Amino acid sequence: MISLGSFVSQDRPCSYLPNRAARMQYELVAQLSAAEYSRLMLAGWRRFGKSLFRPICVGCNECKALRVDVKRFRANQSQKRCRKANKDDVKLVIGTPEVTAEKLALYDRYHAFQIQAKGWADRGPEAEANYVDAFVDQPFAVQEWCYRLAGELVGVGYVDDVPAGLSAIYFFHAPEHRDRGLGTFNVLSIIDRAADRGDDFAYLGYYVEDCGSLVYKANFRPNQIRNDDDTWSVLRAD
Repeated sequence: MISLGSFVSQDRPCSYLPNRAARMQYELVAQLSAAEYSRLMLAGWRRFGKSLFRPICVGCNECKALRVDVKRFRANQSQKRCRKANKDDVKLVIGTPEVTAEKLALYDRYHAFQIQAKGWADRGPEAEANYVDAFVDQPFAVQEWCYRLAGELVGVGYVDDVPAGLSAIYFFHAPEHRDRGLGTFNVLSIIDRAADRGDDFAYLGYYVEDCGSLVYKANFRPNQIRNDDDTWSVLRAD
């Protein structure tokens, strides 16, 4: 790893929990291998592009890395319905990250909906540059998962393939097709591919128990959360 420097952010309103302050530690890298990031991820770090981060909030430790036990995973009834509804109609193509007008338009629609429906903060100007920094300019090879329905791009996900297993980075989808549960279908697709590869775990990023936007992750069972000493304990069993 070649680091360009690290810093700690000032406290700001937490994006996950009301009346909480968030503080993040960042590491900017010029070079980073998949194996190096795998070790950092297991130590509680996440990343967008070449920017690594982890929460170091004062008086709060609610952000927990969550992973799914792939070999023991069994879809629940709702997940089975989601898989059945999408598997024949929605086509997945896995490729190399690139920015296109089609992806940017979908990204904009998704965020506009989230701002309106869930009160997300506006992303501000230079959306294309931010998209490239987060999803295209990568320190090592990353998978871009594109989902199409009758030829229309309806979902895009970014997935790290590291020694620890597949790790979901981010997913956005067409809000007009939200009744299809494309976010759930994306996670199921990651778990299925991890199972095909013989991986032990699939990593879903941070889980916050009282955050409505993140609690869905605990529905993919059995799963584990990371402890501060780098051990993992069961969150939800079968």
